Amino acid sequence: KICGVTRADEAHAIVDAGVDALGINFWPNSKRYLPLDQATPWLRELADTVPRVAVTVNAPDTTLRAIRDSGVIDWIQLHGDETPDRVASLRQEGLPVFKALGVRDRTALEAAADYDSPTLLLDAYAPGTYGGGGETMDWTLGADAVRRWPDRQILLAGGLTPENVAAAIRQVRPAAVDVASGVESRPGRKDLARTRDFIAAARA
Repeated sequence: KICGVTRADEAHAIVDAGVDALGINFWPNSKRYLPLDQATPWLRELADTVPRVAVTVNAPDTTLRAIRDSGVIDWIQLHGDETPDRVASLRQEGLPVFKALGVRDRTALEAAADYDSPTLLLDAYAPGTYGGGGETMDWTLGADAVRRWPDRQILLAGGLTPENVAAAIRQVRPAAVDVASGVESRPGRKDLARTRDFIAAARA
């Protein structure tokens, strides 16, 4: 998953490069923020190509429903301080949500057990920034999560680059990997050569 895409031309080029999912950041405080109405035209063009994932942080239910009802998003990533009860409630309502957690230590990993989220994204712990900062998480904790929850899709994020993603995959064995800053020329602008290298390294 290539996350923090902000431009139509880059989105199409990344899909053509063979990515498995695109992430669009709808958190207003993000350096990669893109309003839903600006993203809608080109997200609609990408229907039936790859899953389109909305990244949200502590968004109210009305915002999450609006994202779902837009018809241009397939999954909603909850990357904030959402509680297990809130995630369960949203899933019971039928919203296509999954939880992302910043993992600082084993205690944080233990907390993940409380979430009703068959897909779980594990990111580096970065208080106040909610991901996208280029910090690497402890891969041994990711590997532990994969072993502990074989029926969950574990997505690995945090500090991944074309240079280290193959090693991360070998150690963790996640269902998927997620990158934002590791393939950028600057926040919100993807370096397409690095993006292709990242995809090739992950697949290898």
